[in-house]
Amino acid sequence: MPLPMSPLDSMFLLGESREHPMHVGGVEIFQPPEGADTHDIRAMLDRALAESTGTIAPKLAKRARRSLSSFGQWSWETVDELDLEHHIRHDALPAPGTEAELMALCSRLHESLLDRSRPLWEMHLIEGLSDGRFAVYTKIHHSVADGVTAMKMLRNALSENSEERDMPAPWERAHTRPPRAQSSGGFSLSNLAGATLRTARDTAGDVAGLVPALAGTITRAFRDKGGPLALSAPRTPFNVPITGARQFAAQSWPLERLRLVAKLSDSTINDVVLAMSSGALRSYLEDHDALPAEPLVAMVPVSLQNQRQAATGNNIGVLMCNLGTHQPDAADRLDTIRTSMCEGKEALESMSATQILAMSAVGAAPVGASMLFGHNSRLRPPFNLIISNVPGPSAPLYWNGARLDAIYPLSIPVDGQALNITCTSNDDIISFGVTGCRSAVPDLKSIPARLGHELRVLEESLGI
Repeated sequence: MPLPMSPLDSMFLLGESREHPMHVGGVEIFQPPEGADTHDIRAMLDRALAESTGTIAPKLAKRARRSLSSFGQWSWETVDELDLEHHIRHDALPAPGTEAELMALCSRLHESLLDRSRPLWEMHLIEGLSDGRFAVYTKIHHSVADGVTAMKMLRNALSENSEERDMPAPWERAHTRPPRAQSSGGFSLSNLAGATLRTARDTAGDVAGLVPALAGTITRAFRDKGGPLALSAPRTPFNVPITGARQFAAQSWPLERLRLVAKLSDSTINDVVLAMSSGALRSYLEDHDALPAEPLVAMVPVSLQNQRQAATGNNIGVLMCNLGTHQPDAADRLDTIRTSMCEGKEALESMSATQILAMSAVGAAPVGASMLFGHNSRLRPPFNLIISNVPGPSAPLYWNGARLDAIYPLSIPVDGQALNITCTSNDDIISFGVTGCRSAVPDLKSIPARLGHELRVLEESLGI
C-alpha cells in the first residue's frame, strides 16, 4: 500500500529538473585489508550481488509514485524485487588513477538524474586508484535521505571491528542491534498523560510566541546580527541561475589542526570550518575580480544541544553567518564569524523548538521558492551559499576488513545557489567536499587548495 510522502520530501521531487538534480552523494575511499586488493573487493561485491537474499534496506526498497488514487500527490511504494544490477555499478579510473581523476568521474556521475521508475539510489564501485585503494560513489535522492540520514545509513553498513567478515552488502538490511535498556523514566500511563499535557501547553505557548519571535528575528536581521534570517547578503557570481553540469573537488586535513585553532582562538571547530571557507571564498572572488564590498553570508545548519529542545526531538536550526569576507586579515574574519554564530545561537536558545523551525523556515524559504519557480535575479539573495558540517564516525570503520579512509560529501547546487561546501569528519580527519555548477563556478577545483592555505594562515596568526 502506498505511503503518503511528506510535503518537504515532495518538494525535492517537484523542484527537480534536468538542470537541477536533487540527490546528495558521497565518495568513500577504502583501504583493502592486508593481503587483498581491489579485485578481491570486486569479487566480494559481485558475489554479494549474485547471492542477495532480498533483505534490502527499507529506504532503498521504495520508489516514488503518484497516481489518481493519491490525487496526484507523491507517495512511497515498496518494490518487492529490485533490479540490483541497475543500482550497483562498476567503474574504473583512467591512468594515472589519482584522486583528481576520481573527482572528475564523480562530477560526471553526480550530474545525471536518477531513474524515477525505480528506487532513487545508485552505488558505484570505482577501481583504478594508483595507491591500491578503491572508492565507492553513492547517490541517493534528497526525498529519500538528507546528508545526516545518509551518514547514519553508512555507519550502519560498516563495523568498528576490523576482523569482522561475512558482513551484509551495503545495500542490505544491517545487522539488528540489541535494544538499549530503558531508563527509569520510561513509558507509563502517568508519563504519557503528563507528556500530553505538557505538549498541549507548550504548543499553545509556541503559537502565541511566533509573532514576537518573528519580530525579533527581523529586528536582528536589520541590525546585521546573527540569526535565522539575513537581509544583507550581496550579489555574487554564485547567486545566478545554474545548468545541470556539475564540478566537484575535495580534500582532507587532520581534525587535530582545526581543533587546536579552535582551542587557541576560543572558537568552535565549526567556526574554524567557516573561517577556512571565508578565506577560500575571498581569495577565489578576488582572483575573479568579483569580491563584493559587503561580507558574504552563509546559511549554516546548527545542532542545538540544550535539554529542552532535545526532549522534543527538534534540535536542528538554521543560522545566517556573516563570513567577514570584506576583511583582509584571517584572524579578524574568524572573530567576525565567532561573534555572528554566538549571536545566532543565543537568538535560537531564546526560542522553543517550534519557533526555531518556523524562523529557520522563514530564512530558508527563498531557496525553496527558487527550486519550485526558478531564480529571480532582481531580488537580493537571501544568503550566498550553504556551508554544512555533517558529523561523521569518531572511530575507524570497516567493511569486511577494508578500512574506510575518507568520506567526501557531494551536495546540491540550486538556482541562485551555485556553490555548496559540505564537510564531514571520519576518525581523526575532516574532509571538505565542494560541489558547484560547472559554468557558474569556473576553477572550482582551486577551492580546496585555498581552504588549506587559509588553515595555514589561521595557524600562523595564532603562533602554531
